[in-house]
Amino acid sequence: MNKRLRTILNYTLFLGIGVFLVWWQFHKMTNAELEKFKFALSNANYWLIIPVIIMAISAHISRAMRWKILIHPLGYNPSLFNTFSCVMSGYLANSFLPRFGEILRCTLLARYEKIPAEKLLGTIVFERIFDLLCYLIFIGLTILIQFKLVGSFIEESLENFIHSSSAEIALIKIIIAIVVLILVIIFIRRFFKKNSTSPIAVRLRNFFTGLSEGITTVKKMKQRRWFLAHTFFIWTMYLLQIYVGFNAIKEVSHLGLDAACSVLTLATIAMIVMPGGLGAFPKAVAWVLLLYSIEEPIGEAFGFLMWGVTTFIVLLFGIIFSVLMYYVNKKKQDAIS
Repeated sequence: MNKRLRTILNYTLFLGIGVFLVWWQFHKMTNAELEKFKFALSNANYWLIIPVIIMAISAHISRAMRWKILIHPLGYNPSLFNTFSCVMSGYLANSFLPRFGEILRCTLLARYEKIPAEKLLGTIVFERIFDLLCYLIFIGLTILIQFKLVGSFIEESLENFIHSSSAEIALIKIIIAIVVLILVIIFIRRFFKKNSTSPIAVRLRNFFTGLSEGITTVKKMKQRRWFLAHTFFIWTMYLLQIYVGFNAIKEVSHLGLDAACSVLTLATIAMIVMPGGLGAFPKAVAWVLLLYSIEEPIGEAFGFLMWGVTTFIVLLFGIIFSVLMYYVNKKKQDAIS
């Protein structure tokens, strides 16, 4: 199976699952539940979506600025326009194929700023590792501030998972993944020993060297406080989007920051698992809001509203800045030549 066909099949699979989840959410609703869903959205205060959009865009700009801080120790100073455009293009790509966006934004910035792609990929790897650490800290804080409510939910979910067949399947997958990883590492090491001077080995060595340099760039980072400030700002904007969004729908307007923390915790996983959170995001939000005695149709209405805003921003800005980036950089190259 060639790479292009495999990519198409992966995209079709994830898109199919997402579409199925959307269909399933509406199909399982009773007529009364569907009416509640429609009522919640038809009576929403859409003016409050404006500050949500502003906060979302601000978080994207901050992420682009944070990426510039990571790149700077490598000896390059890309423009904010290009880093922001690449970030939005990456998000756009992730809406169709999970994790492809990271590769795309490295490729685009490497092309327009003449930076080695493997070094950029190293900064992305560090960024993702750091974001994962922040996410785990955020989960811990969410559990601490509402330990009784969230703690009992997690305990019950884990117990159900452990006693289900899914746990055995997940364990088998983890073991297989570890074994495969070990075998790949052994193969690479032996390959380098036997073919140290071959063109493929040289290219792979250069790639991993650049990747390592990109990951360890944090050691040379001079603007660590700004990096941490941008990280705090990004997560704050994510949280406030949900908190302000609550006020758009009357039935959930009484919920506070504690509920927003819980929604963000599970919704983040939905965005990672499915392309753009299609189908999974509204369902994840509805499940969380059940803990706060919000009826599932209302929770799904709020979930679809927030997902719609997020997707709209990614599609609109992703397309616009992908096109602008091409023409702006082409104009610069034509001016130089």
